[in-house]
Amino acid sequence: MKVDQFDFELPKKLIAIRPAATRDGARLLVVKGENIHDDMVSKLADYVSPGDLMIFNDTRVIPARLSGMRRAAKMELTLHMNMSGGVWKAFAKPAKKLKPTDVIIFDGGLEACVLEKGEAGEVTIQFNYSGDRLREALNVAGVMPLPPYIASQRPVDERDELDYQTIYSKNDGAVAAPTAGLHFTDNLQKSLKDKGVMSAYVTLHVGAGTFLPVKVDETDDHKMHSEFGEITAKVADMINETHAKGHKVVAVGTTSLRLLETATDSAGITRAYCDATDIFITPGYKFRCVDILMTNFHLPKSTLFMLVSAFVGFDHMKAAYKHAIENDYRFYSYGDSSILFRQDQI
Repeated sequence: MKVDQFDFELPKKLIAIRPAATRDGARLLVVKGENIHDDMVSKLADYVSPGDLMIFNDTRVIPARLSGMRRAAKMELTLHMNMSGGVWKAFAKPAKKLKPTDVIIFDGGLEACVLEKGEAGEVTIQFNYSGDRLREALNVAGVMPLPPYIASQRPVDERDELDYQTIYSKNDGAVAAPTAGLHFTDNLQKSLKDKGVMSAYVTLHVGAGTFLPVKVDETDDHKMHSEFGEITAKVADMINETHAKGHKVVAVGTTSLRLLETATDSAGITRAYCDATDIFITPGYKFRCVDILMTNFHLPKSTLFMLVSAFVGFDHMKAAYKHAIENDYRFYSYGDSSILFRQDQI
């Protein structure tokens, strides 16, 4: 499809630069085919059924944005994928004059040597620390990697250290939050449990590539960046049992959905998974695992807007976003949310 088909006009005033006063106090747009109506995230349990299984991404955002010096020049790195042993892939800015063997020096004694230089500012770097030592160094030298549409409007502050992290985050490695999960509170999770909805956790370390613009004209020509994910055998069994009993699998966020679809075969069987995924979902994709998706509102011409268009139908998604804009929904990471029902199950 033409990438321009996924474009839309979004007033700047609708880009949320802070979350709602309470996490579950955000608005919730319910999209079920042609039927669209407004509600609140706190009422999420009204849209799922006893026996359904809700899948959360328990990745934890690390302070992945680093400012340092290469010789006398300022450099900024945004980490996006851990390659193990202190080796990371990152986006460098400015990258034009950067070359292999260059060393970038950060606060607290942290250093990074450039191993390889790729396209669009991507580099592979080797830190002088690894493991827990690197984690400690990043806490000194790095800051929370807010998305560019927020960071361009205000600086990162202490509030973001809590706001940009889910309450159930556990496994360090993400450089962007799984933002649908930011809406969950203890009370909201209790309401789902009281309804008889089960919960399970997977891990997908969200990379900065999620914010990269699609620069090609045709969706078939776009190359996705890889992200590392893991689904345990226990969770895979829960998913298969849920479907076998005729219940629904609910993905909290596109990150959870992308990992679940990667780990599920054409027969609809989900298996344990521990590897990278670069799955790219556009209209025409046949969903194998996820029945219901909770997700925030995405950028024009983004891979995530393409994904949700595939999930509920291109025309239905365009209509839903038109409704959201006309009714002043707040967009992007700190914005409102939606619950989407898969088009082939309505």
